[in-house]
Parts: sequence; structure tokens; C-alpha cells
Amino acid sequence: MSEAKQKRGFKTRLSRVVLLKELGPGLITGAADDDPSGIATYSQAGAQAGFNLLWTMLLTFPLMVAIQMVSALIGRVTGHGLARNMDDILPGWVVSGLVGLLFAANTINVGADLAAMGEAARLVTGFGQHEFTIGFALLSLALQMFIPYRRYARFLTVLTLSLFAYVALIFMIHLDWGAVGLGLIGVRAELSESAATIIVAIFGTTISPYLFFWQSAQEVEEVDQNPKERPLIEAPRQARSALPRIQIDTIAGMLISNLIAIAIMISTAATLHQAGKTNIQTAAEAAKALEPLAGHFAFLLFGIGIVGTGLLAIPVLAGSAAYAVGESRGWKTGLDNMPWQAKGFYAVIAAAVLLGLGIDYSGLDPIKALFWSAVINGVVAVPLMVVITLLASRREIMGSYGASRPLVWLGWAATGVMGIGAAMMLLPGT
Repeated sequence: MSEAKQKRGFKTRLSRVVLLKELGPGLITGAADDDPSGIATYSQAGAQAGFNLLWTMLLTFPLMVAIQMVSALIGRVTGHGLARNMDDILPGWVVSGLVGLLFAANTINVGADLAAMGEAARLVTGFGQHEFTIGFALLSLALQMFIPYRRYARFLTVLTLSLFAYVALIFMIHLDWGAVGLGLIGVRAELSESAATIIVAIFGTTISPYLFFWQSAQEVEEVDQNPKERPLIEAPRQARSALPRIQIDTIAGMLISNLIAIAIMISTAATLHQAGKTNIQTAAEAAKALEPLAGHFAFLLFGIGIVGTGLLAIPVLAGSAAYAVGESRGWKTGLDNMPWQAKGFYAVIAAAVLLGLGIDYSGLDPIKALFWSAVINGVVAVPLMVVITLLASRREIMGSYGASRPLVWLGWAATGVMGIGAAMMLLPGT
């Protein structure tokens, strides 16, 4: 091999390493968006509407990028999470109310995800669902409490690989790529009343409040755990590397999130919808229904993906609630602390996971629980997005690092879309 080729090869490998190092909070946030509850929503969309709702994922992508990038910027610039910054422009009781609703929605979501993971593990192994559910809850809790942040963040990053089980599914089934293409550009967009309900659910599960708090808090963690890093408001020179990194990280994370969602919708559309199996309520039901249509290996991939994404999403759901509550109360927060160093923070994490686990034994219908979680998220998301976009535009908070005008416009567009979705959810007759 010539010296020139060796140099080009080295530069290529180096660029890949640098790119991987750029991925962190945004990648984990995007992957956590495809949790078992989200998988159920995308499976319902594919099963009921075929390829005709694929266009929703192309529409949500720029909106997701905008609101998540703004959330990340607020954390990196100010050195504080969203709840702490919200205290600067909202009365304390309003912040407490929003944080309380976030905790309630996240806890319900944790419970639904744990139940889905337990059911998927039972389908794959044949052993008891409740035992698996308890095991997953305790494992997740132990990892959050006793693994240092840096190591834990790497663990979560590795878990994102489980999402590619859904990409693999596409290559195991016959696809009409022409129909897929038409679905992506909305040529055959379905806008019936039942489709409108699914569209609202897709937006609700794709743009969720817990993701705002998590990515912002993780940017703060990145600063706190690196002695060389400071909030950009205090160390402007770091903006040259920090801002491009946030852009790459967020775009990559949201792109992966939407590609996985598209893969799930395509695979269920090509199998379940084509076979007339349109009544899918949970991710585990989708996995079970796939087996006779796409084969045992496809069923295994779908089931393993549910468990992997659940292990990724539960820490994000519980952790985002803990960051929000802790910041609003002025508590010490951060996953790099041990439980005895940040008692209130870890108490919220434990409460979210254990109360969520209780849903599995409460006799509550998990589908109804998820519906109410979606309603709460829809109600909370709109005022949160208004506040986040305002925060990112305020010079006294962001200095010279406020969000760009196009990013602010996209933030308001995302807020408007979520506002319409919330109105449709609360007022079915509209």
C-alpha cells in the first residue's frame, strides 16, 4: 500500500473516531425516544394505516431537532438545566406544577415500558412476565444509583445499538419500495378520524417533555464532569468546539430516532397491515403478531429490541423527572453522585421506577394508563416549549449564544404543531 493511501486511510479512521466522540447526550436522547411505548405507537401506525403515515416522521424530524437543540443549548450555555432556568421567568408554583405533571407522566410511562419489557421477555423465553418486570426495574435502578456517570453514559450509548434490530427487520421481508416512497412524501396521506388519532399519538411520543429535560441536564453533566469545561456564558472560547458538537450530536440522535420509527412503521405495514391485523395495542403484541408472518427470527429481533430500548428509556424517563424536581427545589443533582450524596435526586428516581413497577400489579389497564400519560405530556409540552423557546431567545440568559433565528422559528413551529395536537387530544370533536 502506498504512503498516500495509508495517510488517507488513517485520516478516514480518525474522522470516524472524532465523529463518534461528538455523539453523546443527543444520541442517547434520540434513542430513548423509541421506547417500548413509542414502539407500540409506531406499530399501531403501520398496522392500521400501512405506509400512508410515514410522512409524519419526515415532518417531525426538523421540529424535533429544533426543540432538542434549543434545550441542549440552554444547558451548555448557562450550566443549569431547564427547571433551574425556568425559575428565572416563571412563578415558582407554575414551575412546580409543570414538574409535578412531568413526574406523573414519566412514572406512568416507566410502568408501561417495564410491563412491555416483561411481556416481551416472557414471549421470547417462556418464563414469568412479572419476574422479568421486577428484574428489569431493579437492574435499571441499580445501574442509575451505583454506576458512575461516565461509565453509565457509555453503557446507554451501547444500548442504542439495540435499535438496529428494527432496521434488520426491513431486510427480512418483501417490500414495495414504490409504496414506501409514496408514503414518505405523503402522496397517499390518510387523514381519516382514526388516522388523526394516530398522528396525534405519533407527535406526542416523538416530541416529549422528558426528552427536553434530559438532554439539557446531560449537557450540564458533561460540563460538571470535565474540569476543563465551563458554561459558555463564562467561557466563550469553548463555543467554537461546543456548538458544532451539539449540532452534530442532536441531528444524529434525532435522525436515528426517526429512522428507527420509520423502520418499525414499514415492517409492521408490510406484514401486519397486509395481513389485515390492524388492532395492535402494545409493542409485545406487535412482536407476537409478526412471528407467523415474518418468521421466528424477526419475532426475536422485535422482542429483543423492546427490552434493549426499555433499558435505555427507563433511566431517561426517571432521570429527567429527577433532574426537573431537583433543579426546581435547588437540590444537588447528577448521576455522578452516589445516592447518599444527592438523596433527594435519587429518591425521585427510585420513586418513579418503583411507582411505575406498581402499575404492573395495580390491575390498571396499561393502554389506558398510556393514554393518560400521553394526555399529560400533550398538556405539559406546549407551555414548556413556549418557555424553552423564550429562554433561548433571551440575551440576559443566553448572552451572545442565543438560538439562531431559523432555530427559533422552528421552535415556534414545533410548539404550534404540539398545540394543535393537544387541542385535538383534549377536544376530540374538533
